[in-house]
Amino acid sequence: MNSFGNMAEAVIAGDFETVKKMTQTMIDEQVDPIAIINQGLMAGMNVVGVRFKAGDMFVPEVMMSARAMSTGIELVKPLIADTNMPSAGKVVIGTVKGDLHDIGKKLVVMMLESAGFQVVDLGVDQAPADFVKAVQEHNPHVVGMSALLTTTMLKMKDTVDALKEAGLRDKVKVIVGGAPVNRSFAEQIGADGFASDAATATDLCKTLAQ
Repeated sequence: MNSFGNMAEAVIAGDFETVKKMTQTMIDEQVDPIAIINQGLMAGMNVVGVRFKAGDMFVPEVMMSARAMSTGIELVKPLIADTNMPSAGKVVIGTVKGDLHDIGKKLVVMMLESAGFQVVDLGVDQAPADFVKAVQEHNPHVVGMSALLTTTMLKMKDTVDALKEAGLRDKVKVIVGGAPVNRSFAEQIGADGFASDAATATDLCKTLAQ
């Protein structure tokens, strides 16, 4: 159906007005809401993720695309029972204790939601106990931790240790990211994965949430 392709292109272009009009037209024509999401809206964001990872799109463009997709999702949501919403899994994410940076984390959240994940964003300055509480409450597939300061990186290890002490470590995958973080550090603290950017983090969550 060509309309899905046009909708995907509008999402890629970040043209939220066009996405809004096309989504409403499809709803009026009683097109399957799940198809609108999967074949139109999310199909566009999948392309955005690939282009962002390749360096062909940049953060402001990705945020515009995510906004366009969200505009369509909000129109479709009332037509779908929450149990029928396509979900790639659940992710709890936050910036660790002592660190107030969240631009990168917010982009990861947007990319994850665009990929169909249910995301619980804890915000910044989150202590190990906060992550433990969130895992107990939300039962996610993946926990994501972000740090932009070398001085706060060790809080990631403290959080992994806290999950172990709470008996939760085997029930959830842990990924880490942020400017000073690398794969070697992730392995040292016992994380399941490391992501250098939002697109990689999304791909990693798709793999780990299966």
